[in-house]
Amino acid sequence: MVYIASWQEYQEAAESLYAKSPNKTRYCVKWRSSEGKLVLKITDDTTCIKFKTYSSIFLNRFEALNLSLMQKMQNRRLEPTPTPLTANPSETGGEIGKPRSASPMPIQQAGPIAGGVKKKKPKKKK
Repeated sequence: MVYIASWQEYQEAAESLYAKSPNKTRYCVKWRSSEGKLVLKITDDTTCIKFKTYSSIFLNRFEALNLSLMQKMQNRRLEPTPTPLTANPSETGGEIGKPRSASPMPIQQAGPIAGGVKKKKPKKKK
């Protein structure tokens, strides 16, 4: 097992290890709150790479690495969110830079999720 001191090196090594053998690679996260220690481990049974830190600065980087690996494991790419870039106020229905509000969709009252019949509560007698 090799501890890598640099985050950038660990991230590149982890992503390349997963790309090399995606079916055999395992990723493990250990957090010890009493010590404030985060240990990341990725292995494919022949190579084992670890990263250890006590700093909270790495939490955002850790989250980005998790997102990247999970997307690769799901075989999906992150879809960019479209932003309205129209400059004509008549197209947006308002001022420049403000997105047009979507018309509210009517909420339909649905029955029980399981498809059963909704029972009426009996009225109390006085």
